[in-house]
Amino acid sequence: MERADFIRDIVIADNASGKHGGRVATRFPPEPNGYLHIGHAKSICLNFGIAQDFGGTCNLRFDDTNPVTEDTEYVDSIQEDVRWLGASWDDRLYYASDYFEKLYECGETLINKGLAYVDDQSPDEIRQNRGTLKEPGRNSRNRERSVDENLDLFRRMRAGEFPDGSRVLRAKIDMGSPNINMRDPILYRIRRAHHHRTGDAWCIYPMYDYAHPISDALERITHSICTLEFEDHRPLYDWLVNNLPLPGTPQQIEFARLNLTYTVMSKRKLLQLVNEKHVTGWDDPRMPTISGMRRRGYTAEAIRRFADEIGVAKRENIVDVGLLEFFVREDLNKRAPRGMAVLRPLKVVLENYPQGRSEDMDVVNNPEDPAAGTRKVPFSRELYIEQEDFREDPPKKFFRLAPGREVRLRNAYLITCQSVVKNAAGEVVELRCTYDPATRGGDAPDGRKVKATLHWVSAAHAVNAEVRLYDRLFTVENPGAGDTDFLTQMNPGSLEVVTDARIEPSLASATPGTRYQFERLGYFCVDTDSRPGAPVFNRTVGLRDSWAKVATGGDARTAAATPPASS
Repeated sequence: MERADFIRDIVIADNASGKHGGRVATRFPPEPNGYLHIGHAKSICLNFGIAQDFGGTCNLRFDDTNPVTEDTEYVDSIQEDVRWLGASWDDRLYYASDYFEKLYECGETLINKGLAYVDDQSPDEIRQNRGTLKEPGRNSRNRERSVDENLDLFRRMRAGEFPDGSRVLRAKIDMGSPNINMRDPILYRIRRAHHHRTGDAWCIYPMYDYAHPISDALERITHSICTLEFEDHRPLYDWLVNNLPLPGTPQQIEFARLNLTYTVMSKRKLLQLVNEKHVTGWDDPRMPTISGMRRRGYTAEAIRRFADEIGVAKRENIVDVGLLEFFVREDLNKRAPRGMAVLRPLKVVLENYPQGRSEDMDVVNNPEDPAAGTRKVPFSRELYIEQEDFREDPPKKFFRLAPGREVRLRNAYLITCQSVVKNAAGEVVELRCTYDPATRGGDAPDGRKVKATLHWVSAAHAVNAEVRLYDRLFTVENPGAGDTDFLTQMNPGSLEVVTDARIEPSLASATPGTRYQFERLGYFCVDTDSRPGAPVFNRTVGLRDSWAKVATGGDARTAAATPPASS
């Protein structure tokens, strides 16, 4: 085992002491109330990774205790995302709703032990009597009800005799506790809502803090790994496990959640972005959701490497999103086949190239992967290059095409611009050039050098494509910090749609999800909107980091996995 962190140290110590009989059992327990995001990916890698490292098991369990916010759409998407990341739960797929009957029995057990009571205070009264961080809470007038009365009321709650919100079941712990979570927390509430699995069988539902530790114990989880916001909930977790006859005694361990620059991770905020149509959906490629990143072209391998790199910390911190992009770029540099695409076409006519002639150029698919082989790219008299690769009056250090200047067309010939054609508005619409037939492949026999190499596509063979240029969704590192409305910090340039791009013909029939490096432009992925005859590509990430240098944990890392385009 190469990975090391404080959680794995705990597992090693537990195994050495014989705790849990040497078993290691973890779980990934999402609530099905939204799509998973990159923070969940860290938790998936951690929980399934620890199980793998120690020869244990990891369950996938849906903590579906709130029917109002849950949906089978989320259940399905979560399973797809976990599988895509490479994790497997085998036959260990569970739901908290599997345990509703057992959870109810545990409620009666606590009542019989004098450790729970039915409270009919209003929600406002319960809040007012809970106290503050500086003041203790006040006991409910119902706290000393008899066991028989509590059992009767709890059973009538289940039978549906009382209105929603009129009664709750509370643990009887300590209203004077300095930990507010221990001030007689609510265990059950009345809520008539259709559940995605149990239908209308229940009108009372357990609270998350109650169902979660019991579910862990029923599944004999050994190490219940969660994020730091649950640290103050651990005493309640332990109280429930210790006061109920359960088959397991799991240990809750907290770690710092993932926070990324230029990103929001709150499910509430992500849901707001979706519902208010600031994005096209949960899988919008600008979203930090796993489905959005997959659609954008991120690889599971890159995300796993990122999770390993940032490690597991005990304190909250914020990670530069550029580090994630670095691993995506590094992974795609090795695996993505190359292709040529021109986003903003400028026509080039080679005046001395024979009319009606075309030829195929042998082009390497991926210089990082010799096994990827080569492909044929057609070349003809009329070509397209990028508009930005030409300047009629070039500034200093601009080495690309200009009047009278010679450049290289990648894998093809050296060409020289002879004249410029403009429209009535004075805009350059066409370049008249000549090519040197002796330079096929891009090298001159006489050894002369050029300072720029341009990508191109043959106009006669080019295929029209839509290209979506995605950027970061927010303009500030920590959107929503303080009292700022995070929506006011959205990046108006987070998406630019190019509708008249030209791509080489080999790219035209690529299937959704296929990733490419468009030479000199960046990494792109075929979108799910792509159709035969109407290809759509998403920009995954540029060839190099155009933002700040990547830094995490004090260690700077260069983000340029590929040399910059010739200037």
